[in-house]
Amino acid sequence: VQLQASGGGLAQPGGSLRLSCAASGSIFSYNVMGWYRQAPGKQRELVAFILTGGGTNYADSVKGRFTISRDNAKNTVYLQMNSLKPEDTAVYYCGARAGANDYWGQGTQVTVSS
Repeated sequence: VQLQASGGGLAQPGGSLRLSCAASGSIFSYNVMGWYRQAPGKQRELVAFILTGGGTNYADSVKGRFTISRDNAKNTVYLQMNSLKPEDTAVYYCGARAGANDYWGQGTQVTVSS
């Protein structure tokens, strides 16, 4: 199982970025897929997740600004990030759960700065 995260970079406050998480196999294999982030000196936190059936959940800090979605044909999960704030700066990780097993992709850096 491989999860390949991409799409990070530098954005200005108020700007947008879209992260992608491409899975090596069918994403139907996973009960849930999500995005986490870890800022310097802080613990990793859940940003958003999406269930196999399409249900979603978001951290309060990103509600209304971030949208998680999935493209089953491409085995890819996305995180559209709008109205970015400096406090969104972190390394973002894609994660997935299949049964009792958790899988992680490599992180992608998101920096929000003017």
